[in-house]
Amino acid sequence: MHEYTSTARVWGLSCPGFPEEVSRARRWTRDILRGSPLAEDAELIVSELSANAILHTASGWEHGSFHLAVAVSAQVVAVSVTDDGGSRTAPKAEHQDQDAEHGRGLGMVSVIAHRVVVHDSEQGHTVTAELYADVRRGGLPC
Repeated sequence: MHEYTSTARVWGLSCPGFPEEVSRARRWTRDILRGSPLAEDAELIVSELSANAILHTASGWEHGSFHLAVAVSAQVVAVSVTDDGGSRTAPKAEHQDQDAEHGRGLGMVSVIAHRVVVHDSEQGHTVTAELYADVRRGGLPC
């Protein structure tokens, strides 16, 4: 293979900021990853990140939307959700009491994913969660 050739594939989906779109994003992710051992984890992550976008940012406002990307290679599945911004703070994992009704989603994503990155821009926030196909000691991909 040529050194600049990638075998990664990337899909994108834009959704209006309605709560029912979370299930659409989840189904879409499941369809892309059908047969992958990482499909269930990716589906759960997409559900949490999409719901957070709608609940905590301008994505859930009138005319709001959120954008989803799924990148797949032999080593990594990366799911990213980009919101419309409008919140004063960037998404962050918070340690909540186990009985808390809110505030645990990104923390749960951080436990499931091998790596979580939050990128802020003037247009919004993008949260990317990476799942590694093969992991050796130290949490690094093989």
